[in-house]
Amino acid sequence: MKGLNLLCCCVASLLLLGTAEEVEDASEPTKRDRSHLESTLNLNEDKPADDFSGVLQRLRKIYHSSIKPLEQSYRYNELRQHEITDGEITSKPMVLFLGPWSVGKSSMINYLLGLDDTPYQLYTGAEPTTSEFTVIMHGPKLKTIEGIVMAADSSRSFSPLEKFGQNFLEKLIGIEVPHKLLERVTFVDTPGIIENRKQQERGYPFNDVCQWFIDRADLIFVVFDPTKLDVGLELEMLFRQLKGRESQIRIILNKADSLATQELMRVYGALFWSLAPLINVTEPPRVYVSSFWPQEYHPDTHKDLFLKEEISLLEDLNQVIENRMENKIAFIRQHAIRVRIHALLVDRYLQTYKDKMTFFSDGELVFRDIVEDPDKFFIFKSILAKTNVSKFDLPNREAYKDFFGINPITSFKLLSQQCSYMGGCFLEKIEKAITRELPDLLGSIGLGKKPNVLSCDITGCGETPKNRYRKP
Repeated sequence: MKGLNLLCCCVASLLLLGTAEEVEDASEPTKRDRSHLESTLNLNEDKPADDFSGVLQRLRKIYHSSIKPLEQSYRYNELRQHEITDGEITSKPMVLFLGPWSVGKSSMINYLLGLDDTPYQLYTGAEPTTSEFTVIMHGPKLKTIEGIVMAADSSRSFSPLEKFGQNFLEKLIGIEVPHKLLERVTFVDTPGIIENRKQQERGYPFNDVCQWFIDRADLIFVVFDPTKLDVGLELEMLFRQLKGRESQIRIILNKADSLATQELMRVYGALFWSLAPLINVTEPPRVYVSSFWPQEYHPDTHKDLFLKEEISLLEDLNQVIENRMENKIAFIRQHAIRVRIHALLVDRYLQTYKDKMTFFSDGELVFRDIVEDPDKFFIFKSILAKTNVSKFDLPNREAYKDFFGINPITSFKLLSQQCSYMGGCFLEKIEKAITRELPDLLGSIGLGKKPNVLSCDITGCGETPKNRYRKP
């Protein structure tokens, strides 16, 4: 009898052991194959990165010699709050992740970089986990950089963030990771939007910080999941800030494999219904529907569709990386056009003020009348009539009320007075950069002619410009 009891106990133990192993195996989710990700993003190739040092030097010199003088003279930075630094000119493409809390932004970055189950992975969870702006960039080894250090380092492109205050710098963190993809791109993870929280509770101007990153992002992923499709005040404000950047926006419906086909169609329609009032463009942004994390797709879902959507997104990301220099030059040229328009408007305001002033006039009252109703003095119409400026590029008239509120009109000079015998005229130099120098630089990249450092002798963009009046 004792032998029988012992045999029964042994059998029971084996059954329990087998059941425990099955449970353990079932608890370990199957990881998804990453070969398509590595091939699409060219992570397996060992070819050296393209050397654009000569192009970047020329671009930097064009900006400093032809654009920045007019920008500083007419204080453009106080109108747009957008100061371009050398670090920004030489920076890598930036991919920005925005969206509600716990929709999978950090998980998506972990998946793209293969950081899951490594010491480098970003913390994720069902609750709001990311409370900082996290910049993931390349470095020789894993390293965390505090926000105050990033803002103090002028070689990086984040030094202008210091203007948002010390409270924000405590919520800014940089992580250097030795990953091949980060050699060509920088990811920025943002705090999730929580609609029941006021901006003031964050302790820093959240929307202003988002606008800073939006203005500099080459690609913007706005991530949603099936459970967070409602649009509140903070998300509505975010989409207002994205106006004009529709070509960079990509909408992502994440965690799509958690739904059945019919539910997914309803959620897809509900997402467009929520976003339609916020995206006022003829052609809607591209929407990617998939599940961006390392686990295998749920069974009985459209795996082939989700895989194709994921590959399309990776191709989109790779295209931004490949066109980084073209986008950088186009961005500087767009900035130059805005600086030129601003200078022309300030010049027109100043000329009108001088024309209306008499010996007995009150200068403050005269200029207040001009600023309150610029159309009465044809300020903006005269710019459109006399210069090749598009009416769609003109800034908001209300912005100049604030601008001249802190910058007296008498502190500026007319454009005709911004000339020197040796240096030329500021307006002519920026127009030359817009119409000739930057398009030529862009064309040389398209033709595969990478300008070298010596070409600066021809274009006059060297460290010390030659003085043709000085005897050798």
